Amino acid sequence: MTGVFPAGSCDCHVHVIGPADAYPMVADRHYTPGLASHDDLLAHLARNGLSRAVIIQPSVYGTDNRCTLDSVRRLGDAGRAVAVVDDHIDLAGLKELHAAGVRGLRVNVESAGAQDPQRIVDALVYWTGKVAPLGWHVQVYASLTALAAAIPLLPSLPAPIVLDHFAMVPAGTPLSALDVTTVLGLVRDGRAYIKLSAAYRIMPVDPSEGDATAVARLAAAFIEANAERVLWGSDWPHTNREAGKGPLEVSAYRKISGLVDSAMAWMPDAAVRQQVLVDNPARLYGF
Repeated sequence: MTGVFPAGSCDCHVHVIGPADAYPMVADRHYTPGLASHDDLLAHLARNGLSRAVIIQPSVYGTDNRCTLDSVRRLGDAGRAVAVVDDHIDLAGLKELHAAGVRGLRVNVESAGAQDPQRIVDALVYWTGKVAPLGWHVQVYASLTALAAAIPLLPSLPAPIVLDHFAMVPAGTPLSALDVTTVLGLVRDGRAYIKLSAAYRIMPVDPSEGDATAVARLAAAFIEANAERVLWGSDWPHTNREAGKGPLEVSAYRKISGLVDSAMAWMPDAAVRQQVLVDNPARLYGF
């Protein structure tokens, strides 16, 4: 390990998967993960020197946030959540979630393979309007192509948005590419946060040293664009749909090592680490 996280560091992207009998998954899920319990999460945080966590509602639970919220409750002041809710939830329902530690809603069009940019625009306009009174944000997981096509169509939004997993910019894409400059501009203007997370989702199955260098270069570009709009997340427990397995068959988690070393490589400056790992999460999630 070449460095350590500063005190108060937050992992802004984790999932908790509980026992199937207590937390059943939706029937039309796209993959089936194994157990990744609250105690497993605590071990992950301790192992990597992390003080706080934001639990992201996984797609396999649909709008049933019980597993996520139960884990947040057990984390206490060190935990926050990003939920997935029914389109027709009212303000009272959102306030109940706020009291339970939720600070944002997730719009996941990538797991479903949706590529329609207008769908992203409509979702962001609708949901930012819903959550603005609570001071929340909307987190979006979409392909780079769909996201970049949506950005020019976006009006001024009443709440922040957070872009998952490097905005899904494939490793090695030239920083001068139009889709990349479009996303960088959104971050530079302060209209969106970018999450440095799940680099393996933007790299080839068998990444090379050059791919890792390309990811570090991309991280540096986002930090240079606007360090106040950059977050970091591990994507623990590293969900995966194994090749050859159907959506209802349990897929093993990816084996990922060197999380701290990767973060140190992306953020070599101590002041930037403090900003990205401590200050930005504290502001956005209300720690």
